[in-house]
Amino acid sequence: MSEPISIDIWSDIACPWCYIGKRNLEKGLEAVSGDDDVPQVNITFHSFELSPDTPVDFDGDEVDFLAGHKGMPRAQVEQMLENVTGVARDAGLEYRFDVLQHTNTVKAHELLHHAKANGRQHEMEERLMSAYFTEGKHVGRIDDLVELAVEVGLDADTTRQVLESAEYLSAVRQDQAQARAYGIQGVPFFVIDGQYGISGAQPPAAFENVLRDLWAKRGENEDEPAAV
Repeated sequence: MSEPISIDIWSDIACPWCYIGKRNLEKGLEAVSGDDDVPQVNITFHSFELSPDTPVDFDGDEVDFLAGHKGMPRAQVEQMLENVTGVARDAGLEYRFDVLQHTNTVKAHELLHHAKANGRQHEMEERLMSAYFTEGKHVGRIDDLVELAVEVGLDADTTRQVLESAEYLSAVRQDQAQARAYGIQGVPFFVIDGQYGISGAQPPAAFENVLRDLWAKRGENEDEPAAV
């Protein structure tokens, strides 16, 4: 049996392209699931903060934040968000920038590491992104994060304890250090088998092609006679 293909994803809960990229990867995986020899994969999410200086409770909407953070005119920001909303819709996501609550995401990343330790990282990643981009929920405060954690099967008291103690903050910082070592400056960024980098929210076909190519090479290597 071939070793699964590793897919390491650097992303931020507050990155609209990261949720789109996640969906496109899932569609790529769905497309190859019908292959005679289905590629096996292991997916791990890693922490990346786009705006670590953001306050937990930002006073304003997403247009206010981006206009101030990027120095762009409000009309240009509104056009940009409209464009992203359209791309998200094509990926099957209904973004609601009108109700989105901009916040600091470090605690959400700590929660993802806690979820990973308990076998719930994928469910937690999806729940956080859905809550943030489509439901207008706050994902920066501990109380709100505990509620979301319970929804994916994590224990409320344990989750609160690890978030209040910042137990997984060092793991978040390690992910960020690894991103710097790879030279990652923007997300989403996908590292395939520790050697191939895919930047941005690529279409599903891009993931299909890489997965099929790598899986075929695995099969070729296994068919080679062992060295004497």
